[in-house]
Formats: sequence, structure tokens, C-alpha cells
Amino acid sequence: MARPARLLAHLLLLFSIAVLIAAAALYLDNEGGAGAPLRLTQAEWQETVASGYTPPPPTLNSATLPPVWQTTPLPFNPPIALLRQAQSGASTTPPHAVRVTWLRVALDSLPAAGHHLALYSARVKTDGTIAVYVNGRLSYQAQQNGPSWNSTRTPLWFKLDGGRDAPPVHEILLRLEHTYASQTAVASLRLGPAEALRPAYHVRLWLQQQLPAMLSAAFLAVGVFAVFVWVRRPHEMAYLLFFNLSATGFLRGLHFYVDLQVENDWFAWLTVNSLFWLVLAVHFFLCQLHGRALVWLTRALVAVTALIAVLTLPPLAVLPNMPTVTPLIYPVAALMSTIACVVGGVCAWRHSSEGRLVVYGLFACTAMGMTDWLLQNNVISADGWYLGAYAPAVCFITFGILMYRRYVAAIAEVELVNASLAERLAGREAELEASHQRLRTIELRQTISDERQRLMQDMHDGLGSSLISAIRSVERGDISDARVSQILKDCLDDLKLTIDSMEPVEADLLLLLATLRFRLEPRLEGTGVRLLWEVRELPVLPWLNPSSALHILRIVQESIANILRHTRATEIRVGTTAGGDGVQVHIADNGDGFDVAQALRQGGGRGLQNQQRRAASVDGTVRWESGAAGTLFTLWLPLERKHGATETRPPANA
Repeated sequence: MARPARLLAHLLLLFSIAVLIAAAALYLDNEGGAGAPLRLTQAEWQETVASGYTPPPPTLNSATLPPVWQTTPLPFNPPIALLRQAQSGASTTPPHAVRVTWLRVALDSLPAAGHHLALYSARVKTDGTIAVYVNGRLSYQAQQNGPSWNSTRTPLWFKLDGGRDAPPVHEILLRLEHTYASQTAVASLRLGPAEALRPAYHVRLWLQQQLPAMLSAAFLAVGVFAVFVWVRRPHEMAYLLFFNLSATGFLRGLHFYVDLQVENDWFAWLTVNSLFWLVLAVHFFLCQLHGRALVWLTRALVAVTALIAVLTLPPLAVLPNMPTVTPLIYPVAALMSTIACVVGGVCAWRHSSEGRLVVYGLFACTAMGMTDWLLQNNVISADGWYLGAYAPAVCFITFGILMYRRYVAAIAEVELVNASLAERLAGREAELEASHQRLRTIELRQTISDERQRLMQDMHDGLGSSLISAIRSVERGDISDARVSQILKDCLDDLKLTIDSMEPVEADLLLLLATLRFRLEPRLEGTGVRLLWEVRELPVLPWLNPSSALHILRIVQESIANILRHTRATEIRVGTTAGGDGVQVHIADNGDGFDVAQALRQGGGRGLQNQQRRAASVDGTVRWESGAAGTLFTLWLPLERKHGATETRPPANA
């Protein structure tokens, strides 16, 4: 996905460049065709001295000016003040006098008639009032009442007075007031239909003033966001330095936002020194990236910045805000920027790709600033562009790329960590699954072993004990065949109970009793005893496992066996009830009663005491109520067994 995105970005860039070239060709180079603007390439100029700033008169005849006109090409770029002053020798002009530069353009040919005419120039540079006279009448004025900082980036455009029937234009006179020894310049003048010049004016205004202002404001907005990030993460100083960069860059372009008159000296101090602050902030940012302190360079840059700030303070006026001094300060800033760029680039070349990117951006901003200095001092044509206005855009793009790379790197790192965690989690899950399978295997083996042990113990205690007793009795010859048959039947019943206890009953006592009924009914049919089954729905018993089931079956079987052996009953009634914290199993007969207390005192291994012990092993109880009408046996079982309760095994032969 990276290559298609990069290709798309390159295509958009080429498209944007093509659109700008087409717009420039359409609006700035319209030289031919009917109604095309007339480009004025030659003028006459002279310079006079005034005692102060004066409002331009409503009418002015150029013939009243001194006859010292000199021919000059347009654009008008007189030498810088220092060179002009050195060439003319010692000047007798008072240092606070106001100079007035006059430009006169005589017109021999005009654009085709039938259009409203307008005058357009990409730049008129002066720090005082601008006045334009057409045929001797004041048609336009700007920057009144003293020095201004906006003229160099504000194109000139206005409609000429009169309509289609107005007299032809034969002379255009420009009156430019400016302070002593300051630089003035006028870009090429174009006279033509307003409809043809208006697009060129708006394009130039947007590119020279509005677009740089938007870029600077956007850079500051991102810087404000960065400072809020720094407040939450104070250990990351890069965000604070980014805010310093955006703030100083905004101060450097403050003239884009100041339209009214300002205090000249303090405004100059702020905009000039912000350039040094900007270089210092970039140097600190580079040190953060390549990780080297560069103490000697840092101290030197801080010392130069502080010295310039103190020397240019308006109250001290050691280096006053004068055109003879201010242009010399900018090369110092350019030298500082170049040194920081070279040293930072050397330090970051092998250690920080981000540092190299910042160096490239700083180098571009320095080169753009130098072209501004050349344009400001009339070294290059006034038709040129102030590229330094786009330095915030370069900074914005440079640091935007840094933030983008860090963001993408952070996402990649998070994805790598997530992949590592997912891999570790998958491995851990595999280990847990293998461990779980081993535990299940061990648990299954242990369950089988425990169940085998239980069955062996139950068969040993019940079936084995009965068989051993029968064998000994047969060997001694003191037992009848009927008794042997009864013992074998009891052994068979006990074996059946053991098998029934292995059936899954799912904690359902009714299912367990139904299994016992299935075993008892065939045996009762041959005895003439009727079985009445009156069981009801019961709650489940969570603790009912095979071992507990065997105890309950043996208790109930023992009770029915006692009825068949000792009571001559003809009817056995089995029922269930639920209430409170337990359930009850009732077994009643209509046979002969017995003395319960005496039977408990004289009970044997298969007697009532064994039933009590088996009931106690599952936290239950048994109770007998016997009389002449029969006997009622009750087995009570709890819904929940006591925590940690263990089953006690009744003695053998129970």
C-alpha cells in the first residue's frame, strides 16, 4: 500500500504544479490579443526631500517638480541605501527627513478602447504613503499617516477614474514617501482592462499575502496542539520545541496580520529577533533528534541571539531600527542558520534520519530567507517572490512528515507487540490445552481407579462377606439348604444393588428408587406381597453419587427384606415427601409390629444399626414407628450435605 500512496502523492504534486503554471500563464503573461493589458517597461524618476509626512494633494502637475528626471527601466530597483550613500559621499540630509521618490510614465499607446481601465503592479515597496496620479489627478492612495510594513506583499490594483468616454491616459505619476535611506522599489506596471487585470491581482494577493497567512496560522494551531500534548507528557521536550517553532514562525510573519499602524521600533524588534529565536529553536530540536548536546555551539547561538536582542531594544537604541543597520542583521541570522544546519547535519547524518530531514528543511528555509533579503535590498528584480513567506509551510511539511513517521512507527510497533502477544497467547493456549488434556486423562484414570476400588470394596464388604459366611456354615454342616438358598439370594441382591449404583441417576432420587422397584417387583410376585408405589416429585440431590446411591439402595432394600423375613405382611407401601431442608422416603407395611428399642439393643450386623450407620454416612437419619397395625420406616436425606462431609463405610457384612 505504501508504493501506490507515494505514487498518488507524486501525481497530485505534479498536478498542482501544472495548475499553478497554467494559472501563471493565463493571468500573469497575457500579452497579446484584443484588450490585452499594456506592460509599461520604462519610466522617469527623481527623489526629493520633505520635512515630514504630508498628505498627497488632490491634483499635481509633474511639470512643477524639479527638472532632474532620470530614465529608468521597470521594474524600478534603485541600489540599496548603503551603496547609494557611499556613492554620493557625505550626505547633508537630516537623518529624520522624509524622502519622496517620483516615478513618471508617459503613455504613447493605450489598450483598445471600450473597456474600464485599471492599473496593476505586483509590488510597490515603501514604508510611507503611496499616491498615484493619472493625468494630474489623484486616483489612488494607500499607507497613509506614516510608516507601514505591508506594502512589499500587497499588490497594487485600482480602476482609473472615468468610463468609456473619459479622456485617454497620457501620464501616470507615482509618489512614494519613505524614511531616510530606506529602500524603495516598484514592480512592472500594467495598464489594461479591469477584467483582464483583476485575476492577476487576486492570484498575486492570494499567493503573496493570504496563503502565507493561512500557512502560518495553521502551523501555530498545530503548535498549540503540541504544547497541550507536552503538558500531558512533559518528559517529551520535542513537543514544546515544536510549539516554540510555530510561535516564532508566527511572530516572524506577523506583518501578514497587522493592517493598522503599529509602533515601528517595537514591531521591527519583534519581527527581526523572531528570526534568531526560530534558528535557536531548530537547533535545540536537532540536538533532541541526534542526541548530542553541542554545548559550544549552543552557547554561541544563545549568546548571539541574546546580544542581538539587547542591542536592538528600542529603549537602548544601540542598533536602531534604520535601513542602514537592519539589512546587516539578517546576514547574521543566515550565518547562524547555516552553521546550525551544517553542524546539525554532520551530527545527524549517521545517527538520525529525522535529523537529516530537519536539516534539509532548515537549509531550504535559509535559502528562501536569503532570496527575501536580496529582494528586500533591491539586489534582484521587484517582480520576484518573497519565498520566505512559505517557510512556515516548509516547517509544517517537515515536522508533519516527522509526526507521520512517528505515528506510523508507533502503529507498527503496536502491531508488532500485538502479534508477539498473540503468538505468545497462542503458545500459552496450546500449553494449557495440552495440560488440560493430560489432567483430563489423569482424572479419568483416577475416576476409573476410584470406581474400581469402590466396587471391589463394596463387593468385598457385601457379597464377599456373605459368601464367606455361607461357605463356613456349609463346611461346618450346621445350615439347612433353605438357609443356603436364602444367603445366595441375598448375595445376588447385593450384587444387583452394586450394579444399580453404577447407573447414572443425575442426582435424581426418584430415578434411583425406580431402579430399585424394577429389581424388587419380580421377587415380590412369588411371595404374595403387594407393592404400592406412591412416590412424588422430589428436588434433586446434588451430592448423590454412586457411593451414596449404594448406601440408600441398601437401606431401602434392608427395610423391605426385614418386612419379608419377620412381619408376615401382605402389603408394602413406598412413598416420598419433601419439606424444609430435606426429603423423606417412607416404607410402611401391615404386618406384625416389633419393639424398636429392644431390636436396636439386640441388633446384628444386618440389623437396624447398620441402617443407622449407612444413613449417617450420607448425613441422613432413619426412624421406626411400629405397632399392632404395622411398621412405618422413614429415611430422611438432606438437600445439601455439610461442607467437607465424608462418607463412612459401614463395617463388613452390613
